[in-house]
Amino acid sequence: MRLGAHELRNGLFAAPMAGVTDRPFRTLCRRYGAGLAISEMVSSHPELRGSRKSRLRLEHRGEVGPVSVQIAGADPAMMAAAARVNAAEGAQIIDINMGCPAKKVCNVAAGSALMSDEPLVARILEAVVAAVDVPVTLKIRTGPNPQQRNALRIARIAESAGVKLLAVHGRTRACGFRGEAEFNTIAEVKAGVRIPVIANGDIATPEDARRVLDYTGADGIMIGRAAHGRPWVFREFLYFLNEGRKLPPPAAWEMRAVALEHLDGIYSLYGEALGVRIARKHIGWYTRGLPGGEAFRREANAILSAHAQLAAVGRFFDGLNE
Repeated sequence: MRLGAHELRNGLFAAPMAGVTDRPFRTLCRRYGAGLAISEMVSSHPELRGSRKSRLRLEHRGEVGPVSVQIAGADPAMMAAAARVNAAEGAQIIDINMGCPAKKVCNVAAGSALMSDEPLVARILEAVVAAVDVPVTLKIRTGPNPQQRNALRIARIAESAGVKLLAVHGRTRACGFRGEAEFNTIAEVKAGVRIPVIANGDIATPEDARRVLDYTGADGIMIGRAAHGRPWVFREFLYFLNEGRKLPPPAAWEMRAVALEHLDGIYSLYGEALGVRIARKHIGWYTRGLPGGEAFRREANAILSAHAQLAAVGRFFDGLNE
């Protein structure tokens, strides 16, 4: 799959997730096989671009390319300016968020709220594509609500504007993350445009991936929550899709090494005080479903230093090895 000058090694994408897909997480996803890992959403508002949170989201040093940065907003001129700023700071792909259902995003008419205004969608996409020389991609949902699934019309608008790839989450804005994702709309979008289409939503296992690809004809899949605490999931999916067999789960020593590297990357990026707080959710995900994992999560939430967190996580996985 090509995106402009970039040849992606496969069609497995790490979904952009606020508070999750920072540089340490993206690095691990790419190492374990993701063809592309997209950044957390960055606001297009100029007054927010300089905030500490935005600066950390735009930290790409040492990251394996191509670097894809997702921007969000509802004003075509501001979105075009944000695309130019991010491209100048190292973004090799600009992704546009029209899929987020969060109230704080939709309340300012951004994210998936934009799907209710197709003319504005066209103006935003045309402005961003014209503003940068790098490929522009788009993330959408199937529509504003189950009675108004307009993903195919949005997809055709995107294709006409010069968008190079489209990811579709199989729920509407109104659905949030409730209920099951549906893939009929994604299949309709894939059949109705010539640009690559990536399917997203409820793809939790390698078998899910095979079923969704076969059903929709999509060019790839986007993995979100299934990768929480399991960046090696991309290796598992890729092996199953290529070989038709499942890999055994990683050994405790490998999970230990990955978790510790991830935590160390978090401390390096955010500093110890903030890093320790951010690390807690990742520790919970890494230990979820493992023997003693729930009790350890409660213990880890009370730890206040990076050194103590690392030591505790190391002991937990050492116990599994034993």
